[in-house]
Parts: sequence; C-alpha cells; structure tokens
Amino acid sequence: MTSKLAVALLAATLLSAALHEASVLPRIETELRCLCIGTHSIPFHPKFIRELRVIESGPHCANSEVIVKLDNETSLCLDPQENWVQKVIESFLEIAEKKEQ
Repeated sequence: MTSKLAVALLAATLLSAALHEASVLPRIETELRCLCIGTHSIPFHPKFIRELRVIESGPHCANSEVIVKLDNETSLCLDPQENWVQKVIESFLEIAEKKEQ
C-alpha cells in the first residue's frame, strides 16, 4: 500500500512540475513588448534622475526607449529623439566613464 502511495505522489509531483514549466513559457512571450506607451517631452533638470535605462529597438519593440526613475520613485519614458534627452544620456555616459577610471 505504501509503495502505491509513493508512486502516486511521485507521479503527481512530476506532473505538477511539467505543467508549471509549460505555464512559464507563454508568460515570457507576452512580456516581449514595448515598455513605453507614451513619452514625456517637457525638459527637466537631470539632477532629479536617479536611474537611466536605454533599451535599444529589437524584436520586442520597434522603438528605442529611454526610461528614467526619478528621486521620488516615479518612472518616466522619455522621447529619445529630443535634443535634451540626448544630452542627458551623454552626461550620464560621461559620469559612468569617469567612475570606471
């Protein structure tokens, strides 16, 4: 009786693991999309930016995306075509290069 119970538990565990593994794959496919719906285009001082991420275009999204996190934990998508956004990116790159040296 105990061997039948052990086999049943093992089969249930394997089935559960197989179903769980299969359920993760479609979720990953749906996350491959643009993160920015709209962009913020009004300039503001870069000192309020705590984190800057540049995501290049690719199979997930046709647009390059610039996402900043501000000091107050707000995340904004910026228009990478704007001159002021390009200057902000350049200044962040310069700061990062200085830190590496």
